[in-house]
Amino acid sequence: MNNLVVAQSGGPTAAINATLAGILQGVRTSGRVDKVYGAKNGIDGLIKDNLIDLTDIMQDTLSLDTLTYTPSSALGTCRHKMKDWNTEEETYKRIIATFLKYEIKYFIYIGGNDSMDTVYKLSEYCKLKNHDTIIMGAPKTIDNDLALTDHSPGFGSAAKYIATTIAELERDISAYDVPAVTIVEIMGRNAGWLTAAAALARLNGGAGPDFIYLCEMEFDVDRFIGDVRERLVTKPGLLIAVSEGIKEKDGAYVSDRVSNGAVDNFGHKYIAGAARTLEQLLRTEIGCKVRSIELNLMQRAAAHIASETDITESLLLGQRAFTCAMNGETGRMAAIRRISDAPYRIEFISVPVSEVANHEKTVPLEYITPDGHDVTEELIAYMKPLIQGETNIKFENGLPKQISLY
Repeated sequence: MNNLVVAQSGGPTAAINATLAGILQGVRTSGRVDKVYGAKNGIDGLIKDNLIDLTDIMQDTLSLDTLTYTPSSALGTCRHKMKDWNTEEETYKRIIATFLKYEIKYFIYIGGNDSMDTVYKLSEYCKLKNHDTIIMGAPKTIDNDLALTDHSPGFGSAAKYIATTIAELERDISAYDVPAVTIVEIMGRNAGWLTAAAALARLNGGAGPDFIYLCEMEFDVDRFIGDVRERLVTKPGLLIAVSEGIKEKDGAYVSDRVSNGAVDNFGHKYIAGAARTLEQLLRTEIGCKVRSIELNLMQRAAAHIASETDITESLLLGQRAFTCAMNGETGRMAAIRRISDAPYRIEFISVPVSEVANHEKTVPLEYITPDGHDVTEELIAYMKPLIQGETNIKFENGLPKQISLY
């Protein structure tokens, strides 16, 4: 039997299910796979032998279309950091046992940086132990920080939501003539791509944010207060976009001033709270009205305003990952290579996952203005094609129609 299993991992996005749908479409049209399974909650599903049969939904065109536009991870997700096989081989043996039980020939893992680390480790283990299972990665992350791909599925839709939200907030605060500051905290621990997307709010002539602070630049609290104080002299209502991961000179996150130091399963510190910290600082130092807004999960789950470009590319990347697996490629990740910005042209390729895992693509410093609180036109030109197009979401009872796989 030539069976395939697919899983999703890491933070959900508005486009991750489009990649799953692309894989399922590839299975349906190829005729080269006998059965297709989904592992529930990422790699944990393989470790715990928790699989569901996706063969029936694969044959249902309407369900696949609904799946394409359903946000979050339909198969469930996890944040499981795989240790090296020589440290924790029992975990690898359990995965192999699941492969053997279900006669799995192909495994495609949809995820971000840590997920690609799993693809790398598992593919190397299979080679070392002479297991012939093909292990292939499909990219996903709103953070847009994956190496060797021009951009990552999920980023375009999150960027479209952020730009739209910033444009709407700018209209709201411009209606008042009293001194006030609104600080919007946007996801991004070490990569400021999402925060940079706030600049796209200016595309239709709107003012957009007054200041944009990315986590790639050292954040100077005193200079920040001075910037705000100076701008308030000429403009009563200010809108500021900040990365959640902005750091001070000593390397400490700005949010450390209010956080409790807790960490996640990967040892990453929980860093939400930068905007709230800055709100308190401005209220104390300047005394004007200040409001902080944390976009939080909304920016990654906003399928109602997803980018059709993002959804289409995500679906095609799923198909590409499937084709690569059928061609015997293992230990690789489907990726995007950009040919030109205008007209926007790309091609789908595959890259060695060993050069993706544990690498982080941050915003190049030349894309940040010399004053450190805005982005360049070159960065806007890079992002603009990724938010184009509106999705054809089906509505039911006044709400977007979605699908649940279990």
